[in-house]
Amino acid sequence: METLELRTPRREALVRITPALQELVAANNWRDGALVVFCPHTTAGLTVNEDADPDVAADMVDILARLVPRDPGYRHAEGNSDAHVKTTLAGPSLTLIVADGQIRLGTWQGVYLCEFDGPRTRKIWVQWLGQAAP
Repeated sequence: METLELRTPRREALVRITPALQELVAANNWRDGALVVFCPHTTAGLTVNEDADPDVAADMVDILARLVPRDPGYRHAEGNSDAHVKTTLAGPSLTLIVADGQIRLGTWQGVYLCEFDGPRTRKIWVQWLGQAAP
């Protein structure tokens, strides 16, 4: 298992992690298989979404803020209840196909860490399922 660690820039943000994941694939000579990517935090998740236009990530943050307001009277009193709900919507893990040493994503897709309670230092666990090239 590998661990990525990164610092998120603000309370809510989608942080592009595709290059870091591809670097792991290349550094470990992983060729054909799958990456299981897991976020071990209750206020951050993972998603695959458009990577060509940064406005998409900003729109995702904005619409989730409207759908799940920060302080509508949650019972959980730490001030981050909305982050827990948003994380459930995003999900904690992804499985990504790797073929010929490349993460296979659609033309416009990228992988993002979804930060909902930052800024913080976050860990992402990456498990390889497959064989390395000889």
